[in-house]
Amino acid sequence: MEFTNREMKIWNEISEWQENLYQYERTDLSALYDKWLGQGFDLLPDNVQQQFFEKLDTWLFHLHAMVQSSQIQIDARERILASARLFNEDIETLDDLNHLSIDQLNYIANQHIANHRLYSFAQGGISGSGSLLLLGSDIPAMTVINVRTVQLIAMSYGIEVNTPFEMMIALKVFNAGAMPKRLQGMAWEELITEVQNAEDDYFYLGSEELTNPSWMEQPLKQLLKAVSITVFRKKLVRGIPLISMAIGAGSNYQMTRNVSEFAQKFYQYRYLQMKKAEEE
Repeated sequence: MEFTNREMKIWNEISEWQENLYQYERTDLSALYDKWLGQGFDLLPDNVQQQFFEKLDTWLFHLHAMVQSSQIQIDARERILASARLFNEDIETLDDLNHLSIDQLNYIANQHIANHRLYSFAQGGISGSGSLLLLGSDIPAMTVINVRTVQLIAMSYGIEVNTPFEMMIALKVFNAGAMPKRLQGMAWEELITEVQNAEDDYFYLGSEELTNPSWMEQPLKQLLKAVSITVFRKKLVRGIPLISMAIGAGSNYQMTRNVSEFAQKFYQYRYLQMKKAEEE
């Protein structure tokens, strides 16, 4: 199968991005951090670690299901289909989106990506405004925003995320996108291999492990951000805690940027792979 010029250009962009992930070299500081984090978790008994990560995985899975079944997500799905009908009036289901060009799908996905980056920016600014209640709700709110972002990107490329298989894949994409860059190459490779070797595209038959000690870097960064906000929230500029708000907004925006970039590359890759398989 031959890609169109635009599809080939995007395929090459994904390949270059992928190579950059594989070649990413961790710094001495990150190596020291990994060692410290591993030693910290090694202090906990194995059964305590297992229970902690199992509960965290279960919480993420239920959160994903709750977001997916929410009315706001159902409405977003209809908006995706409505946007697709601007390009092709015969679009009825998400499966029909494979009749659109990659640029048209990128346009639909980019609208949701831009909106959710803005939501994250605003959420960070609000959490940095000085209220301890708002600061305490930041991690759950950011998790919802980013899980929802991945779901919308998947749907924008014609992937239904309400099956057990696609729900788990979307969660793993979210987890991978939230990982530090030095770990994303391995996570990308595992996701691609899992999708290509899947024996069933409805039921999920692979490993259901989502979180582990290395994944905890992002939540710890969020806690570090909370400490920084707490320190600077009394530094007012004309009565407004601009420094703490800037810390919160910048940190949250960067997280959603990383997650949305990873997710978009992954679902672009799947769209192109599925198109190739259909024509072979």
